[in-house]
Amino acid sequence: MRARTAAAFTAALIALSAGCAAPPQSGAVEGDLTPVTVVLDWTPNTNHLGLYVAQDRGYFAEAGLDVTIVEPGEASGLSLVAAGQADVAYSVAEALVPARAKGADVVSVAAVLRRNTSSLIGLSSAGIGRPRDLAGRTYGSYGSALEEALVRRLVACDGGDPDAVELAPLVSDDFRVGLTQGQFDVAWVFEGWDTIRLRDVDGLDVASIPFADHTDCIPDWYTPLLATSETVLAERPGVVEKLVAAVGRGYEDAVADPQAAADTLLEAVPELDRELVSLSAAYLAAEITAPGKPWGWQDPEVWREFLAFLEEEGLVEPGLTAEELWTDDLLG
Repeated sequence: MRARTAAAFTAALIALSAGCAAPPQSGAVEGDLTPVTVVLDWTPNTNHLGLYVAQDRGYFAEAGLDVTIVEPGEASGLSLVAAGQADVAYSVAEALVPARAKGADVVSVAAVLRRNTSSLIGLSSAGIGRPRDLAGRTYGSYGSALEEALVRRLVACDGGDPDAVELAPLVSDDFRVGLTQGQFDVAWVFEGWDTIRLRDVDGLDVASIPFADHTDCIPDWYTPLLATSETVLAERPGVVEKLVAAVGRGYEDAVADPQAAADTLLEAVPELDRELVSLSAAYLAAEITAPGKPWGWQDPEVWREFLAFLEEEGLVEPGLTAEELWTDDLLG
């Protein structure tokens, strides 16, 4: 899930200009529709359930939208939105905040999941049951300053020595190979995809340390989220609002019937692993909406604490305010 698609940036632009939308599905309405381009963050997966359900069930057409779904190339969807090449993109807070700090015209309009579902995972036989157990072990690193800061903060907060954690670059994102061949002891994954693949599909005996269990040490943040630009909001009033509402209906359907949503995604992307998608959709049904809140709701405190963490770690320059980064104005 963390691996970028290999498609070139030029291919993404060709797709944008060609309008490679999925074919009309049941429930579509005839008439003039407003074109909207949505760029994914990775290859299609269960984080995108609501988008594919809304497309399949005609929710976009009912809202007067003709939605084109594009996979990212060498340029991220967030970059395409900031450059005016796309209307909406799936992204993550750890990308949006530094982009905004550098002047990019991007803003989060909806949280796809109610909280961060990231975890640290390792083989159960390694005996890593809590963050301080990473001392003296090897962490498979993507090489980002953010992950090193998070791992160090987790270990130190739990009473361990962060300097005793060895960082080893990930050779690939095949965590099964990395863990079983001793390339690393633990890596950062997503519970709803990677952990399910390793534990339930590949049959490995693994143990994970969910980030959500340690928000007394590290902040929560939104990953993934839906982002657009203030330019789009100003120049195409109502368009993104309609899109967010339709996508929200799709995610609500995914909560109500995870298997039906999984089947919709599999029909659109048949190369995905059926067992993995079904299990992942069932897991995410409890993670899509916050109790008592509409889909997409964002907690102001989550944004404040995440921004403060990035500033404390020197990952963004001071000067931003959390309120610049997101809006709930488009939610019903």
